[in-house]
Amino acid sequence: MSSTELRRTALDAVHRALGATMTDFAGWDMPLRYGSERDEHNAVRTRAGLFDLSHMGEITVTGPQAAALLDYALVGNIGAVKPGRARYTMICREDGGILDDLIVYRLGETEYMVVANASNAQVVLDALTERAAGFDAEVRDDRDACALLAVQGPESPGILASLTDADLENLKYYAGLPGTVAGVPALIARTGYTGEDGFELFVKPEHAVELWQALTKAGEGAGLVPCGLSCRDTLRLEAGMPLYGHELSTSLTPFDAGLGRVVKFDKEGDFVGRAALAEAAERAAQNPPRVLVGLVARGRRVPRAGYAVVAGGEVIGEVTSGAPSPTLGKPIAMAYVDAAYAEPGTEGVGVDIRGTHEPYDVVALPFYKRQK
Repeated sequence: MSSTELRRTALDAVHRALGATMTDFAGWDMPLRYGSERDEHNAVRTRAGLFDLSHMGEITVTGPQAAALLDYALVGNIGAVKPGRARYTMICREDGGILDDLIVYRLGETEYMVVANASNAQVVLDALTERAAGFDAEVRDDRDACALLAVQGPESPGILASLTDADLENLKYYAGLPGTVAGVPALIARTGYTGEDGFELFVKPEHAVELWQALTKAGEGAGLVPCGLSCRDTLRLEAGMPLYGHELSTSLTPFDAGLGRVVKFDKEGDFVGRAALAEAAERAAQNPPRVLVGLVARGRRVPRAGYAVVAGGEVIGEVTSGAPSPTLGKPIAMAYVDAAYAEPGTEGVGVDIRGTHEPYDVVALPFYKRQK
């Protein structure tokens, strides 16, 4: 059996020098944590954290019909996105199943960057390439041309402002602008996956180490710490943000996932999955299948993905993500449950943890919302 060599980001040596615990994530050797994941999590909630997200999949779409191609290939109305703005969207199969959730940045009149999850980047690239047939547009794999650093948390605007003259003050959420950070050319985007204010910085791989070091130095007085994938997961879970392979999959449509709002039926022309998604929308409106809810433990036992959600001795759902919540001080989970049990405050719901039905409270998502 041949073992495939793990891909390493441009910051690999930095992570090792910092003593990171590394892990295989979607074929990449990535930092899981540098010290205590709880401390890293709390730093992002109260100060700032620095992440290497270079495993994400950047795909550039250019050409006169770039917008038309993306409108056909994805469920969102990408042509309506103004240059300098970004949109959360999905790419679905013909049967409506979710292939991936994406962020699309409109970089110019005829240039877009699609950012896919690491585990699905090749699938998304292949689907876009196939769907580009007949469009005057080019799909380019830019995964090796991009490194991605994120600085997240309430102190992140101040830290970044000390390194750039870009107009961060007027940079809206889900917008991006080209600029230089510590002398490094970057696309500065006000996006993230933590529930906090923050920025994602797309740069050339050869500039990644220099930028990481500059951000680390600039953040010293503000309590910035390097953060791994482990706290990224608990941060996004508290913020009620879905993770592909957990809350999203090819067996679910965006309507099943409670994210039907990303599907834009009012855009011009056909798009892949339109007919199946129209049916799914109708089904969800008339007779909702399972609904994604939040669960908060009354006890201390932590639920994990795949655990059964129970009520009255019956299985009524399944946990998709679970972890101890540093912010709430209790174990939390996201789960798909039968619609009858989805109302916040529903009594008698539990999670089957190794044969014991542990009591849980059904709550509305997200678990955590930052104070604006």
